[in-house]
Amino acid sequence: MPRIEFRRGSLSEQIVTIMRQRIQAGDYPRGEKLPTEQDLIEEFGVSRTVVREAIANLKAGGLVSTRQGVGVFVQRHVPLRSFVIEDPDLKLVNEAIAVLELRVALEVEAAGLAASRRDEKHLKEMRKAMKAMVQATEAGEDAIQADLAFHRSIAEASGNVHFLQLFNYLGELMIPRTKFETFKITGANREDYLKHLNEEHAAILAAIEAKAPEDARRAMRIHLIGSKDRLAAGAAVAAKVQLA
Repeated sequence: MPRIEFRRGSLSEQIVTIMRQRIQAGDYPRGEKLPTEQDLIEEFGVSRTVVREAIANLKAGGLVSTRQGVGVFVQRHVPLRSFVIEDPDLKLVNEAIAVLELRVALEVEAAGLAASRRDEKHLKEMRKAMKAMVQATEAGEDAIQADLAFHRSIAEASGNVHFLQLFNYLGELMIPRTKFETFKITGANREDYLKHLNEEHAAILAAIEAKAPEDARRAMRIHLIGSKDRLAAGAAVAAKVQLA
């Protein structure tokens, strides 16, 4: 089977769209097992991480369920199409800003809960992701997956499964840099921009390590609102340049 050609944007969300359409059309029959992870990797020509992200999103949306050691199955009673943020819209800066506003509502409280409920396993995952972000920045590499892992580990540490499920559903939509090179829009140097983000992440981690819920909420709010404001300011400058 020839590989599917993807447009620019989040691969996992595009795969989710394709698989959702197949489920609705009956190409993946209800109650039946989906193709294996390896089959999906070969068909779509993407990494294992991308396929797992897509399956997690489908699961969070109530379209599929997993059976330990058996595989992933289409739910017999597939729900009506739920809330969806369309991928093409996220190429617009205004939509990316809107997603950041949604993240403030979601992740500020998750950070506070994580500070109260985290255990050493959660902290280990956060530190691992933090280290990966720093190393990627120093090497001039992409830190998006490590960024996602950091925020996902906070959602998990909240102890509320709904925070984690919603985060998994939103997936790569949560990180604006998956859509465009944000540092260019903000006018910042790439390395300086990522270092600043890492400092904000470090402040969040420190508050969670210290079991300081209000400090964790404050650090997460500063991080997310700062990202939103930087993006909005950069977009405003870019618009003025285009009009000049």
